[in-house]
This record gives sequence, structure tokens and C-alpha cells, in this order.
Amino acid sequence: MADNDVLSPAVSSLDQNDATDLRPQFSAPPTTLTVVIPALNERDSIVSIIQRCVDARDHIKCEGGVAEVEIIVVNDGSTDETGVLADEMAAANDDVKVIHFHKKRGYGAALKEGFRQGRGEFVAFLDADGTCDPVFFADMCAVMRDRSADIVLGSRMGAGNEMPFVRTIGNRVFALLLGVLSGKAVTDTASGMRVIRRSSLRRIEPLPDGLQFTPAMSARALLDGMAIQEVAMTYSERQGESKLHPLRDGVRFLVAILTAMLLFRPARAFDLAALVSLFLAFVAAIYPIEYFFAHGAIEEGMIFRLLMASLLVTCTFMFAAGSVLATDILLLSHRPGDQRFLASVLDRIFSKRVLAVVSVATPLLGVAIVWQGLWEWLQTQQTQMHWSRALVGVLLVQVGACAAVTCVLRFVVGLWRSKARSPAA
Repeated sequence: MADNDVLSPAVSSLDQNDATDLRPQFSAPPTTLTVVIPALNERDSIVSIIQRCVDARDHIKCEGGVAEVEIIVVNDGSTDETGVLADEMAAANDDVKVIHFHKKRGYGAALKEGFRQGRGEFVAFLDADGTCDPVFFADMCAVMRDRSADIVLGSRMGAGNEMPFVRTIGNRVFALLLGVLSGKAVTDTASGMRVIRRSSLRRIEPLPDGLQFTPAMSARALLDGMAIQEVAMTYSERQGESKLHPLRDGVRFLVAILTAMLLFRPARAFDLAALVSLFLAFVAAIYPIEYFFAHGAIEEGMIFRLLMASLLVTCTFMFAAGSVLATDILLLSHRPGDQRFLASVLDRIFSKRVLAVVSVATPLLGVAIVWQGLWEWLQTQQTQMHWSRALVGVLLVQVGACAAVTCVLRFVVGLWRSKARSPAA
């Protein structure tokens, strides 16, 4: 704990034998659940949410199969009476303690400090605004045990919940985006109530300090292949003013998801860019190509279409090469590579042998296409060569240069991988 933090009285331990009697249906070893409540200027709801957590302890232990529940409130530099009210609740309940930040550090920072000081094998959190019911921790802990999950989310997206319309739409959009990127379906990526296996936290750290903590956790866990389950829960209208700004925090949530994608599945960003670029190149070039086969020539006015198509073809090659290199680099971190069909195809197309051939053959072919015109220009400083031949020649030389760079980089990454695997390393 930082020097400027103040800790309220420690949590008392629940008698383990009594807890075992409450949950005879579980044969697993007793487990402690740490519930962290981050709070910033929540004077209207802090007393209520702490009391609800205290009242829910026996139900969580009995139905959730945990032996002990500790409650940690993290006062994130509140400027109202939140800290004082939380201290009063801690003084009246031995199982509640309060951590005070003298300055605001952020939602995620408060959660991380609560996790650090907690003792639970399961760590959980819920917002201090009164929107979530701590009783649902019982179902979440039971799912955590029964299904060997890494993370259990409380989904707020069911019928009858009181989430504002704008936030509902935003959550569904982020869930759809993350589902496309990860290939796994989650309905509520930004849920403010969840249970996490402590041992699983290390796989997704470090996490951000701000409100984007929750979508960043969801994105990293899904993209890293962790086991995530959801439990439907009720969601009530919050008490007090919301700290969430839909536009500003929506951008932060999007950045958090995309950052996680680049960390765990970087090839997918390049794959998407390559497919879009290839499609646009086809759209730009299809009419000149049709015209050439129909008339045996290309009109002067088509130069701009073909220039754009040439640029997009080069970009397609670069993005596809970036996808392969990103997978190679990911393997250096001892993470599994992408096993998708497209990744396998690109790995073969962009093998070092093929790249070496392309890096030599395409520039030679490009020079051959423009050689007559180039020779005329060297002789007379003039040429009768049609501009389309020069355009194709330049495109082939560019592709060859990209292939050469990619080949060298794949070779270098392969050397790094061999060095990392060697016993001496």
C-alpha cells in the first residue's frame, strides 16, 4: 500500500468449520471471496451498497460455496462524505475495511489496490452506485467452481434492466466488435460486477487505471482464450450522478479493445486491413481491366483509377506481410500462434523461400516490361512507351522491395526464436 493511503481496521476471519457446514454440497477446499467496491463521491449510495454486501455474505457462502467473504471499499479520493461514511460502516462491521486514496487515481487503480490487499482466491468487484445486487455473487461463485471458469461476468443486458438506452446500444456494439475479433460471444463486455480467479489475473495484466478497466479485462481475457462465463443479473437505475461520459469513455473503451487485439491477436488487424485494401483495389481496377480486354487498349483518363489500384495492391501486400510478421513476433512471447485457415495460408504464401523468389523475380519482370521505353529514354530522353507499362513496372518493383524486406524480417525473427529456445538462453 502506498504511504499516503490509510487503512481501516482489518477484516476478521470466519470460522472455517462453520463455513463448511453451510455448503456441504461442495467438496472443493474452502475459498475466500474478496469483494472490492471502488467509490468516488458516492455518498448517496455507499452506506446502502456496503450494507447489502454485508447482508449477502451468508447467502454467498451457502449458495456460492465459499468459506469467507471479505469486503474492501476503496475510496478513490472522494471530495464528499463517501470516505467518512465508509469508515463508519467499517467500524460497525468487522468484515469491512476501507482503503483511502488522498487523490483520485482512477477506477481501475482502485480495483487493483483492493485486489492486492485482499486475501481471496476469488476476487470480485461491483460498483458503489447501487445498480448491482451483491446477492448475485453467489451464483457467480458457483459457476466459477462448477465450470472451472477464469472470469464470471454479471450480464446486465437481460430484459427489464434499467440501463440507459445510449449505454445499452454502446455495450451491444462493443460486445459485437469483441465477438468478431475473438470468435466468442459475450453480451456485456463492460459489466461492473464480476468474479475473477486470482491466479488468472496474471495472464491479463497490466490493466488500465481508468474506467476502461472492465472492457480491457474482457477483451484481453477473450483474446487470450481464457474461460469466461456469464450470469444474468438485475440492474437498477444508479443513485447519484454517473461518472461515465458516453462519447469520451466510449472512445477509451474502443481503444482498450483494439489494444488488447494488438497484444493477443495482432494478425487480425492486418488481415482485416489487407482484405479491405484488396477489395478496394478490385473495385478501382475492374473497369479498366474490362475495357482492356474488350478494346485491347486503355484510355488516358483511366490513369487515376489504375494509380489508386496500384497503391492498394501494394498496401494489400504490406498488410498481409504484417499479419505474418505479427504472428511470428507473437510466438517470441511463447504465446500460441493464430491457428485460423487464413493465417495458415498466409504463412505458406509468405514463406521465406517464396518471398526470396518474389523479391528477385518481380523487380526483374518489372524492369523487363519497361526496358524498351527505358532504353529509348536513355538514348533520346524521350519514349513512346505507354504510361500503363510504367505503372505496372513500378508496381512490380514495389512488391519485390516489400517481399525482400519481409523475407529479411522473417529470417531475423526466426533467429531470435531459435536463440530463445536454445539451452544457453
